[in-house]
Amino acid sequence: MAGRTLRTPIRDFRLKPMAVTRHIVAERDGGRRLDRWFAEHFPSLAHGRLEKLLRTGQIRVDGRRVRAGHRLSPGEAIRVPPLEPATPAPAAPEARNRSSAGRSAGSARESRAFLDSIVLYRDDAVLILNKPAGLPVQGGTGQTRHLDAMLPHLAGAGEPPRLVHRLDKDTSGVLAIALTRQAAAALTAAFRSREVRKLYWAIVAGAPARRRGLVDLALAKRGGSGAERAIVAEDPETGGKADDARKARTRFAVVDHAAGEVSWLALLPLTGRTHQLRAHCRALGTPILGDGKYGGRGAFIAGLPKQVHLHARRLIAPHPAGGWIDAEAELPPHMAETFDTMGFDPNADTDPFDFGALPAGQS
Repeated sequence: MAGRTLRTPIRDFRLKPMAVTRHIVAERDGGRRLDRWFAEHFPSLAHGRLEKLLRTGQIRVDGRRVRAGHRLSPGEAIRVPPLEPATPAPAAPEARNRSSAGRSAGSARESRAFLDSIVLYRDDAVLILNKPAGLPVQGGTGQTRHLDAMLPHLAGAGEPPRLVHRLDKDTSGVLAIALTRQAAAALTAAFRSREVRKLYWAIVAGAPARRRGLVDLALAKRGGSGAERAIVAEDPETGGKADDARKARTRFAVVDHAAGEVSWLALLPLTGRTHQLRAHCRALGTPILGDGKYGGRGAFIAGLPKQVHLHARRLIAPHPAGGWIDAEAELPPHMAETFDTMGFDPNADTDPFDFGALPAGQS
């Protein structure tokens, strides 16, 4: 775990309810008492409540139960459970008949409140969100509400926030936003050089023939705006590829399954093609639950939610100022419901790829 430190101090950290995060102890905090670490990073957490969270094992260090006086070592991982989010200031009274300027102000307040509710981590350079399923990252045909349009309303944003990567509209989970031009350049370069590691969870219909493996099938784009989709553009038997095929590789592992009818997969994309995970799951013969675009009728199972079951669970990225960001997002409601129905445990300490220790760029 050497070198995997979260940038400190955390200047403006808020947690969404149901968000569990991990914080890597920095070199400067070596030898520090755990309760004093919490006093700096979570000043609103009363000592009595901290003691209770430690007694019940909700706060752990490297997976172990510890006491408030535990002396921290650099590189240790502190598990922080859901904490109460910051209470937003009450909105100012508004006149019944608003002007157009008043309506814009109201929209800005709503956007700020919404963004605050999904923040996983924030400092002067980086914002990490848990994007809800169904919310587009950018606008498109018929899209009037999208994340990119909300970002300029972000409270305290000096420069315009900048997107540095994307998630599909129907995919939930960890999304990184740059708050400065320098941070955007650094994070964009990190994504391009594959220093960023992304772990996804998916619920699929059926079960892969193998418990784990690598899908190495090139993809190509087909269809116009609003109807774009990825197709496998490589013959697995002959290796022949379409002229516009682009290399696409995904590691997968079956975490759990229910009688082979429904499986929980961990997915580690080694490339970043449009709809890569959706197309590769279909190529395995196990379309993502709710993904009718790629799985047709076979992607739907009676009694289970019809939304796409694909979630960006965790992201590890180099912080523009040094050290590492390690963010984890809780499941969206529809996937949490399916996990409960199928008896899957989202709190299981599952890391089939040794994700946290995976060297940058390893394939």
